[in-house]
Amino acid sequence: MNTPLLHRHIDSPVGPLLLVADDQALRVIEFDNPRHPYKRSPDWQPGDNAVMREAARQLAQYFRGERREFDLPLAPQGTDFQRTVWHNLADIPYGQTISYAELARRVDKPTATRAVGAANGRNPLPIVLPCHRVIGADGSLTGFGGGLPTKQYLLTLERALPSGDLFG
Repeated sequence: MNTPLLHRHIDSPVGPLLLVADDQALRVIEFDNPRHPYKRSPDWQPGDNAVMREAARQLAQYFRGERREFDLPLAPQGTDFQRTVWHNLADIPYGQTISYAELARRVDKPTATRAVGAANGRNPLPIVLPCHRVIGADGSLTGFGGGLPTKQYLLTLERALPSGDLFG
């Protein structure tokens, strides 16, 4: 029997975040006005569980500058390719950035920079799977599901902003 997917909002310095989880894992973190909203399911129920409470606790620690890595059970839903890209995001250290081309190399698809960028943009667990740490090859901040000001805020929090014109 599947456990229900519960959802709730938490406050953050970048605005409200929607958390979606079952009793086993966190499935979604969504910004208030996402570029690619996660598909809503009629099965979702308002509520709370231990997974969401722990996610909220760790996110609060992150925003206070007390946490650099997350230790949460995750279950992002996507294609095999998307999940490979998302898994590789977790390997980008706090306070560092990489280019989309570098991410494409890391997933053994060096000529698939656009596809990697599209998968990065569909990341259902931003912040925890740090898609904000992927930037343009020239150091510019490029598209981000939570908006460029949010990306800039997260990179500033991590002291990872590249020098130069951030918005290319």
